[in-house]
Amino acid sequence: MIIRVETNPAYDVLVERGSLSEVGSIFNLNRKVLVLTDSGVPAEYAQYVASKAKEGHIFIIPQGEASKNLDSFKSVIAYMLDHEFSRKDCVVAVGGGVCGDLAGFISACYMRGIEFYNIPTTLISMVDSSIGGKTAVDLEGYKNVVGAFYQPSAVLIDPNTLKTLDERQIHAGLVEAFKMGATCDKDLFELIEKSNDLEGDIESIIIGALNIKKRVVEQDTKEAGLRKVLNFGHTVGHAIESGANLTLLHGECVGIGMLYVSKGDAKERIRSLLKKYSLPQSHKVEEEALMELMARDKKTSNRNVDVVLVEEIGSFEIRNIPLEDMRKLLKGEWL
Repeated sequence: MIIRVETNPAYDVLVERGSLSEVGSIFNLNRKVLVLTDSGVPAEYAQYVASKAKEGHIFIIPQGEASKNLDSFKSVIAYMLDHEFSRKDCVVAVGGGVCGDLAGFISACYMRGIEFYNIPTTLISMVDSSIGGKTAVDLEGYKNVVGAFYQPSAVLIDPNTLKTLDERQIHAGLVEAFKMGATCDKDLFELIEKSNDLEGDIESIIIGALNIKKRVVEQDTKEAGLRKVLNFGHTVGHAIESGANLTLLHGECVGIGMLYVSKGDAKERIRSLLKKYSLPQSHKVEEEALMELMARDKKTSNRNVDVVLVEEIGSFEIRNIPLEDMRKLLKGEWL
């Protein structure tokens, strides 16, 4: 299936099993191409993409969030300068959200902008970060504080690449999909709830999540309003992720974060999904540490924060509250 994302510029997202083999006809690789990947991604994916380029170069960063920083950014930029990349060349990300965020930010900055393609190979990047144009690196322990909005020229999603992921990574990635369902689409949430064959249902789940995100980012490209719904569970989740020193996966932290900002039947259904997919429901980060981290979050402004609240699956409320009121949610109270 091709999903057309009508941003400026617009681009296509191809979701199809086996589509990696078509990369040469889908992306314009008839030029110098930097393939950015990480050490945890099967090498043959990047090698295949590079082989289809007129002149392919592969740059490998260490696996994990710790690589999404300005040092990596500088190293890749220096490599591109050394190999005389021009504004007419391009970057292709092959990997998860770290590769996509870093490659997108590099593309936005190198010579004031070159073309960028994305091939997400993790579930979390397929259902969420692969589209929408958010690119960034982390700094001083704070996530995504240096970055830019920069749309890809095209995205290729081949669900077959998920076969190399372990169960923990798959389930953590699934959280971003049921985030979409919890806020915007009760049918998608129920599909994940009732699924007895996740591998068989995964393509439908990916497409369902992407169609939600497509509608949201088309209406709000730079997160001025509606797009904030995509932050459900993320304000607390990012703080947990940073406070836990990256010992928990991003999706695991977002799942825990959703429990703080939901109530009643919605909260119990989210909790049941976390249990079903063996995801954590608690953490060990102290309240004061979470408050300090949330104060530094880019979504916090003048000690106020927009929080996404869910009381019924498939609907949401965005409320601007004083940061201090987040203590109530952390203590299990409601606003």
